[in-house]
Amino acid sequence: MIVTPSFTLSRKPAFIAFEGINGCGKTTLHRGLSAKLSTAGEQVIDTREPGGTPLGQELRKLLLNWQGEPKSPRAELLLFAADRAEHVDKVIRPGINSGSWVLCDRFLYSTITFQGHGRGLDRAWIDQANNLAVQGTLPDLVVLLDLSPEEAFKRIASRTGSDPDSFEHEQLDFHTRIRNGFLECANDLPVPFLVLDATKTPEELLEITALACGLMG
Repeated sequence: MIVTPSFTLSRKPAFIAFEGINGCGKTTLHRGLSAKLSTAGEQVIDTREPGGTPLGQELRKLLLNWQGEPKSPRAELLLFAADRAEHVDKVIRPGINSGSWVLCDRFLYSTITFQGHGRGLDRAWIDQANNLAVQGTLPDLVVLLDLSPEEAFKRIASRTGSDPDSFEHEQLDFHTRIRNGFLECANDLPVPFLVLDATKTPEELLEITALACGLMG
């Protein structure tokens, strides 16, 4: 369900997920919003998928930095589901219950798009894995940064100090399918999606997102 830039969260503190293709700027926006909430005196838990728990950190290495024989798409799906189940149980749900804002870099929508639209796995399998992992715990808002894969590739190529993960080695058509998959999720799923033009400046993106969270100035 795509919402307008004037959307304001009805429940606060909230669970917010940041989504988009690699290189879209979601991590920068996540950090900016976290700092703004903290400055406003809010309690914030910053986390990510995969890798938001000690177990998840080990799974992240297998998922993003694996150097061996290519993984089966089904094995990849189940590794992401295992990371998410641990993450929801140990970080996300406790954070929500403690009254904190929970800001998460990627959530189940990345699995729908990367393993579904990207790898071509059956959506029913993906939904079963996601449903088992999250047990009904869904974001109050998904902030989707929309960017063309061509522009994202330029941004990734200009990075310094970090190695590309395994998904960043995929061809342009893979990332085009991912982008289209995210937009399909925004259109079709009932969770509110704030879809932002990722070519805007980081300051503009932060202002829009902060307003959606009820933060002024």
